[in-house]
Amino acid sequence: MTEENLVRFATLADLDFVGQDHYIPTEVVRRKIEQQEVVVAERQGSPVGYARLECLLSTVPYIELIWVLPERRRQGAGKAMLRFMEDYLRENGHEQLFSSSQVDEAEPQAWHRHVGFEECGLIGGINDGGVGEVFFRKRL
Repeated sequence: MTEENLVRFATLADLDFVGQDHYIPTEVVRRKIEQQEVVVAERQGSPVGYARLECLLSTVPYIELIWVLPERRRQGAGKAMLRFMEDYLRENGHEQLFSSSQVDEAEPQAWHRHVGFEECGLIGGINDGGVGEVFFRKRL
């Protein structure tokens, strides 16, 4: 029998797990949880991944981060979180979703294309070391 990925909105009980990357301050993660901008994928009651949403220009949904435990990658958790977010955004009137990846990250770029995103732009030199960021859009 295949294990299923359950996806849900994060709760404050997930704070340590969904903030473990320390990319943004804990208080910001807490606020994002309270505003239903963080989702968690779990298997057998244990978290295996999380994703955080942002809103560009206060209205455009953007995936800030999708992260899955290394030993749980390639088992559908990322796709399950994406489907959950797409359904939620569609239900709330959104017609597209944006995401991005550093230009030197071939695997995340391939994943975006595999799940239906299309490249839509580039910002050069935005990351540490002058690395650019490629942006993707998916129509919902």
